[in-house]
Amino acid sequence: MSATSRPKVSEREAREVAEAAREQDWRKPSFAKELFLGRFRLDLIHPHPLPADEDAQRGEEFLAKLRDFCETKIDSARIERESQIPDETINGLKELGAFGMKIDTKYGGLGLTQVYYNKSLALVGSASPAIGALLSAHQSIGVPQPLKIFGTQEQKDTFLPRCARTDISAFLLTEPDVGSDPARLATTAVPDGDDTYVLDGVKLWTTNGVVADLLVVMARVPKSEGHKGGITAFVVEAADEGITVENRNAFMGLRGIENGVTRFHQVRVPAANRIGPEGAGLKIALTTLNTGRLSLPAMCVGAGKWCLKIAREWSAEREQWGRQVAFHEAVGAKISFIAATSFALEAVLDLSSQMADEDRNDIRIEAALAKLYGSEMGCLMADELVQIRGGRGFETAESLAARGERAVPAEQVLRDLRINRIFEGSTEIMHLLIAREAVDAHLSVAGDLIAPEKSLTDKAKAGAKAGGFYAKWLPKLVAGPGQLPRTYAEFHPSGHPDLSTHLRYVERSARKLARSTFYAMSRWQGRMETKQGFLGRIVDIGAELFAMSASCVRAELLRTTEPHGREAYQLADAFCRQSRIRVDELFDRLWTNTDDIDRKVVKGVIGGTYTWLEQGVVDPSGDGPWIADATPGPSKRENVHRPIR
Repeated sequence: MSATSRPKVSEREAREVAEAAREQDWRKPSFAKELFLGRFRLDLIHPHPLPADEDAQRGEEFLAKLRDFCETKIDSARIERESQIPDETINGLKELGAFGMKIDTKYGGLGLTQVYYNKSLALVGSASPAIGALLSAHQSIGVPQPLKIFGTQEQKDTFLPRCARTDISAFLLTEPDVGSDPARLATTAVPDGDDTYVLDGVKLWTTNGVVADLLVVMARVPKSEGHKGGITAFVVEAADEGITVENRNAFMGLRGIENGVTRFHQVRVPAANRIGPEGAGLKIALTTLNTGRLSLPAMCVGAGKWCLKIAREWSAEREQWGRQVAFHEAVGAKISFIAATSFALEAVLDLSSQMADEDRNDIRIEAALAKLYGSEMGCLMADELVQIRGGRGFETAESLAARGERAVPAEQVLRDLRINRIFEGSTEIMHLLIAREAVDAHLSVAGDLIAPEKSLTDKAKAGAKAGGFYAKWLPKLVAGPGQLPRTYAEFHPSGHPDLSTHLRYVERSARKLARSTFYAMSRWQGRMETKQGFLGRIVDIGAELFAMSASCVRAELLRTTEPHGREAYQLADAFCRQSRIRVDELFDRLWTNTDDIDRKVVKGVIGGTYTWLEQGVVDPSGDGPWIADATPGPSKRENVHRPIR
């Protein structure tokens, strides 16, 4: 669609669309939401929830089969070399049931819990991140998940058995000129009678789209008589007339991923394939992502465990200046970081996943924090491994093997993990999404008070409402159990490191975080939403506090159930000490930062003030527009769609 015909949307309208898609109510408790409000609700996560014995047995049995498949049937070097997952590997995964891990057994799936689904993704992702992406896109955000939550019984009966065993699905939201701002969505679904919609538009970065049999497509239904209109979700047959996969995209990592550009031209979709009512598409997408986002930290956990294994083996083998490099402090600190962070990421993932399975808590913030924290820390761990390996870390596995050394794909893992900071909500968007949820309680009582467009009467009413809330809330932020030396004493068993001191730190920091947020809202009021640097640091503090809490709770669980409880306490202690340093720095940076000068520099850069600084280089970029033309119409490209059978 050309720039002139694309929907014109103001900043306010874009925010209103995003706000309307949010889940407005909090019907269940949320540990992370309470944390941002200064209330450390340890009772919501401790004792650590556990899967039912039957679920655990079924999950462990599948993990054993999947491990054997990963070790004997997946050639990760071939996938990297050929930039494609072999058809026989995909068909083998279908036969194993891996495409139906999250689908109920009554539809032919395996019916695994979220815990074991994520353990499976961590395992298969360690063998091949491209396969992890294939399975995750199919089940976490593809057809199965939205149908599970929002689909009719007829839709479930029709599509879920196919997704469980034979068909691959994809999720299509992004467009060439639309990323995290769905208000500008240009793909249309125009009603044609009572039983059909006609789709037109172009979708970009369609993971699995090249090989998919079924698509979840987000399209805008025009408002008309009898039609509410709005962004709406549809299940679409990928082989339908008028659908063309115009390009298979290539990336710096995940070279086996089947990601493309898909064009729709006059594609007729039955109204029976609409998921939910018209206008509910974004709400469906966001609700699907509440647990769907957990697939990315699952694969980061797998990568972290692999990084630890390689760091241990290499650093014990390699000697410099008379001793193993692991015992040189500069290298040892990196190994400690990888070990402690791997433990913490698994703690965050397992806790969030088990809470999702139990469905007693609202985990929308926990899942978003897990995605944000996992993707950021996963990249850091992989980068540290490359540094530990030195020149061999920068060298490809194929080159290492060619000259007779172990083919360790450290640089590939770093490249493969990098996309996780962008996939399913970039780090920057996750900061804003989580921040919005974190300040929801404040906006619900004081939103009209700080909204510039509200009348004086509305502001007066909001002021009275806010006064009552803050009169009760603020005094509770002054003191708490984190100031009492014996609080959380059960986390200091004899002969183990003292984790109770870290939980007291979390409790104190949660209150400090809430006070900081309140002060910022009082200071900036309606401009608070523009302070993205501040909001990002608030969220990062919350992520660290959540990870510390999860690590301590997991360590206590392992102390009572596993033979390596003491070692788990050691890792949790190391992680919390590392995390506390980061939290203290983030608190300092809330008020001491370069945000103001950064904004001035940006204005200068965009205004051309510093173009002299760009002199002395050449630009090797090719010609062409920054954003490809996405004007609706018939395709002029060859269809590279290749369903796998």
